[in-house]
Amino acid sequence: MLGRCPVCGEWGTYEEEVLQRSGLSAKRSVSARSLSGEAGLPKRLQEIVATEEMRLDMRNGEFNRVLGGGLVPGSLVLLGGEPGIGKSTLALQVLMQQGERKTFYASGEESVRQLKLRAERLAGNAENLFISSETSLERILEQVKELDPEIVVIDSIQTIGTEAAEATIGSLTQVRECAARIMEFAKTRNIPFIIIGHINKEGSLAGPKVLEHIVDTVLQFEGDQQYMYRILRAQKNRFGSTSEIGIYEMRQNGLREVTNPSELLLSTAREGLSGIAIAAAVEGVRPFLIEVQALVSSAAYGTPQRSSTGFDGRRLNMLLAVLEKRVGFKLLQKDVFLNIAGGLRVQDPAIDLAVLAAVLSSNMDIALDAGTCLCGEVGLAGEIRPVNRIEQRISEAQKLGFRRILIPADQKVDSSRYSIEVVAVKKVTDAFRLLIKA
Repeated sequence: MLGRCPVCGEWGTYEEEVLQRSGLSAKRSVSARSLSGEAGLPKRLQEIVATEEMRLDMRNGEFNRVLGGGLVPGSLVLLGGEPGIGKSTLALQVLMQQGERKTFYASGEESVRQLKLRAERLAGNAENLFISSETSLERILEQVKELDPEIVVIDSIQTIGTEAAEATIGSLTQVRECAARIMEFAKTRNIPFIIIGHINKEGSLAGPKVLEHIVDTVLQFEGDQQYMYRILRAQKNRFGSTSEIGIYEMRQNGLREVTNPSELLLSTAREGLSGIAIAAAVEGVRPFLIEVQALVSSAAYGTPQRSSTGFDGRRLNMLLAVLEKRVGFKLLQKDVFLNIAGGLRVQDPAIDLAVLAAVLSSNMDIALDAGTCLCGEVGLAGEIRPVNRIEQRISEAQKLGFRRILIPADQKVDSSRYSIEVVAVKKVTDAFRLLIKA
């Protein structure tokens, strides 16, 4: 009890009242109890019935592939990427492919007229697509309650705000609170949400790191804006694998799915040209052949240049050191430029052998056999190490008409199953002898 009230003048009239936040915190506690099923009571693991997650077919093969088979109802998907890479185009196009399903696209960046103009360029059915230009999360969720759509897209999480947080829109607090409220709403209503996120100058998703922890799936849409190809990659997926990728081709009328990337990434005019080697790469479980291009020339300045596009520059320096130490080619006074054709960025170590073969071909100015492709990781001792999914790589090379493929010697493969010639090589020097002899 306190003393005298300054209003009424009475003594001992103060009463203590415990204030409970009626907004976000209260809703979270109720949602947490309801989502657990029985007020959070623990169960034996043997008593829990595990069923396969029901999925919505997005009617987009590449999008389904990356999600793990489709969109799970009640899930929250975060789609990030560089400005202008095509995040909004991809999300809008996917909604327009849903046909009779009712979908909702809420944008805090563009007006409804801008979205209409974009939709007219894309191929799809917009009959059941509803669009809103709104920055208030409360109003967006009210619109979702009224429409009751099957899929919701919010573009973007950095441009909307909630009244539950007293901070500027786009701040760390707002992004965190908005994501948490969307997650609660998605789980309780069993409606899948796709939220688009910006990235910072370092290339990671803008906002607090907890944003990536809150959502169920994190997708990265990447590619070089100077090239037509785009890659959709899963960095986190609670309902599927993170090893799958989706490949798209950016066109005037939207994004086209690339079902067979090998045919588009390989040039038909490579025969007779030095500095080109074909590598059998795998991204996730998908094999495809890529064209590795190298250019070796005398250094015009005192310090030779080492430049790579689509390939890790530090790994290139390591491979060049192996080439000099184990094979005997002196490249200290020469510039080396490496490029993965098509604007793709490949992280598969199995293209090491093709990188060295392309550098060797350019240095000696000798064209490699156009009917030969290579796969193998190169170790520091110059040995060729085994790689994963070797059967899929061989089958892909055979399907595209290659006559021969070089693989690691320690790889156990039944070559009689294939019409393509499978040659096992143990060291980099062995591979080079075969390539130069051919």
